[in-house]
Amino acid sequence: MSTSSSSPIMKEEEDVAEIKKALATGAGPAKDGAHTISAVPPIVCYCIASILMTVVNKFVVSGREFNMNFLLLCIQSSVCVSCVALVKRAGIISFRDFDVKDAKMWFPISFLLVSVIYTGSKSLQYLSIPVYTIFKNLTIILIAYGEVIWFGGRVTGLTLVSFVFMVFSSVVAAWADISDALAAGDPAVAESMALGSLDKVKDIVSSLNVGYFWMLINCGTSAAYVLAMRSRIKATGFSDWDSMFYNNLLSIPVLALFSVVAENWGAENLARNFPEETRNFLLFAIAFSGAAAVGISYTTAWCVRVTSSTTYSMVGALNKLPVAASGMIFFGDAVTFGSVSAVSVGFFAGLVYAFAKSNQKKAESAAQHGQGIIPMTRKS
Repeated sequence: MSTSSSSPIMKEEEDVAEIKKALATGAGPAKDGAHTISAVPPIVCYCIASILMTVVNKFVVSGREFNMNFLLLCIQSSVCVSCVALVKRAGIISFRDFDVKDAKMWFPISFLLVSVIYTGSKSLQYLSIPVYTIFKNLTIILIAYGEVIWFGGRVTGLTLVSFVFMVFSSVVAAWADISDALAAGDPAVAESMALGSLDKVKDIVSSLNVGYFWMLINCGTSAAYVLAMRSRIKATGFSDWDSMFYNNLLSIPVLALFSVVAENWGAENLARNFPEETRNFLLFAIAFSGAAAVGISYTTAWCVRVTSSTTYSMVGALNKLPVAASGMIFFGDAVTFGSVSAVSVGFFAGLVYAFAKSNQKKAESAAQHGQGIIPMTRKS
């Protein structure tokens, strides 16, 4: 009798546990067509969070004399950890408590993440958002072939076609970027030509070269981070929120140390980086971008849980267009035939890649369940 009376309570507790697990890990039951409308909010929220994160970071590092990137990232990581801890305390998500053994295993991954974020912020400092977004596609190629080498992955013909378009879009973007910078209508170029000097032109090209250098390093470190994290997640059994918590928490001391050692903390430099007239708004923007990182992680888990990983990858491909457009709208990035063509080709490459991965996943699933294979025994 006592068993039957406690069953509803036990069932309710199990349901609550399943909901929390789904929120924490992004896992959940497959959805059918009746849930199409419910998939719209997470997709929209993911796109908004992604655009806000990129635009705010570009705004912060685009200051004329901003040079304290390590301090910026340290503040963002601190805000991120605080937000995640508050959300956990509210019972919305769950993840492991801090453990020294886990921290030692995860520290190399966190260090790689610091490299990824730092090189990304340096890239945004010199490059426009559309160019940065397009070149970020090259990371996908590095990750794909890294999986082939270390995890026995496979690159299909259609995936290879998407890679060709990604490389082509990057070449077009670089060509358009340099052409726009050297256009006769550019004030700096016109002035230098009038003075009969090419010094300012050289400065423009040098600045772009620095941006592309940081972009190249960013692509390499991003691929290394993803591949290393995949290997370490298998060893630790971390969920998405565990990874996010340890990544940001362990990065704080590293970023603080690098900031103290490598950056100028003099009163004059601090005043240049955080001008008195915009100081409060700038600090708010930095804190907001840290909170946006939590939003991206949450909406990613939400999107995958409500839809599917395939839909999420497609959304990621489609999202490149509004992210690139945000740079043109908010920062006055050049809207030329070259820049629009580069964004369009990159957008198309993302769609082809998402479609190729979807087909590959279906084929692997079919092979795993024995579909398409001639049965060797007769069903009874």
